[in-house]
Amino acid sequence: MALTITTSNLNGIRAAKRKGFDHWAKAHTPNIWCMQETRAPQEIIADIYGELAADYVHAGKIASPEELHTLVDVCRIKGRAGVGMISDMPVLATRVGLPGLEEDVDSGRWIEADVRTEQGYVITVVCVYVHAGGLVDDPKEAQKYRFLDTMTERMQQLQDEAASGGRQAVVCGDFNIAHNPIDLKNPKSNENNNGYFPRERAYMDKWIDQMDYVDVMRDLAGDIQGPYTWWSQRGRAFDNDSGWRLDYQFATPELAQQARGFVVDRASSYDSRWSDHAPLTISYDV
Repeated sequence: MALTITTSNLNGIRAAKRKGFDHWAKAHTPNIWCMQETRAPQEIIADIYGELAADYVHAGKIASPEELHTLVDVCRIKGRAGVGMISDMPVLATRVGLPGLEEDVDSGRWIEADVRTEQGYVITVVCVYVHAGGLVDDPKEAQKYRFLDTMTERMQQLQDEAASGGRQAVVCGDFNIAHNPIDLKNPKSNENNNGYFPRERAYMDKWIDQMDYVDVMRDLAGDIQGPYTWWSQRGRAFDNDSGWRLDYQFATPELAQQARGFVVDRASSYDSRWSDHAPLTISYDV
């Protein structure tokens, strides 16, 4: 049986629920679901996760709501960031946050879970929400690069463990970076815009070229334009498919080799506009 991992930026879990994201949940129930920009207090997220647990029971994924494992990190700045994860697979250990990042703005951005699959493998699943950043001299840019430096160190640790025969890992989330020209509709006009600066894109070059991570969706799709995962809510960006690929799953090599297919569910999210991001689901034979 394939393991399905979904990553999706919710643009606020309460707003997404009001707009019908639970309909998507009922229809799909991925084994592991990484969520970014939950932007809600712990108790609100717990209530919504309780409703999702009922959907997983109805779908036959778990026998009782208590079997749905959940992990949440709420941003200490009200209404900002926030990451969450649910899993119908056993979770053996969890970790929250990145060492050395103590500022409030860095909270609600990184969680890890060691998950045991039906075939008995234990993999580390990371849910990350990278800072959006700002203009070159904006303090938000410094925050983004500080976070990227620290997460790169952690990703190296995870890769070292995988390379030495330990747990394989996959880092899922909204990275707020379009890696290559094929990852956004208008690369030329965005060369000097946040999210496509060469300095930002160089991190992804390092993860892939020096650290041996695999951009799993790109590896499966090949060198085609898109598919995009985010569209501006201004103008007719979605209708014209004038988007960016900001949501990724970066996996260590052995796990990446087990990837069997992907879906960017553009239609489902935008039928009710429950987010400006489309869920990215990848299936792995592990």
